[in-house]
Amino acid sequence: MLKIRPCQPSEEPTMADIVNDAAVAYRGHIPADRWHEPYMPLEELRSEIAAGVRFLGVERAGALLGIMGSQEVKDVTLIRHAYVRTSERGHGLGTLLLKQLLETTTRPVLIGTWRAATWAISFYERHGFQVVGDEEKNRLLKRYWTVPDRQIETSVVLADARWRARATAV
Repeated sequence: MLKIRPCQPSEEPTMADIVNDAAVAYRGHIPADRWHEPYMPLEELRSEIAAGVRFLGVERAGALLGIMGSQEVKDVTLIRHAYVRTSERGHGLGTLLLKQLLETTTRPVLIGTWRAATWAISFYERHGFQVVGDEEKNRLLKRYWTVPDRQIETSVVLADARWRARATAV
């Protein structure tokens, strides 16, 4: 039986392991200057948590199989660091995590990912998110994220219906 719950500080090494296992999918797809080993060192994960990223995990029989983080920034919720163990992909775990996170916020939701991660973009599009245009993407990444210009060049931003409704109302 699957259980979704907040991740605990004692699980940080396991969380980093999940990120690095799943992030292997990026190798050869994202720009070589953006890839590094490990993809997310434990210290970086801890830094993200200290900056306000809250992680949910999905577990089976006590084993953590996937994680997804959210972060409230200004007037939006960002979905951050969504990873499922390679051996567990395709079983709906990412969908369970995303639905749980979406149910816990009333704010508009934005997701940033690599432009080359077409599988991730398709996943979010299946759940109602839409890629924003390049000009809007650049503006959003500079307003809500702290990422280098090179990452802005090679990323996309997806927005939920709440963001799109707000953007068209302005």
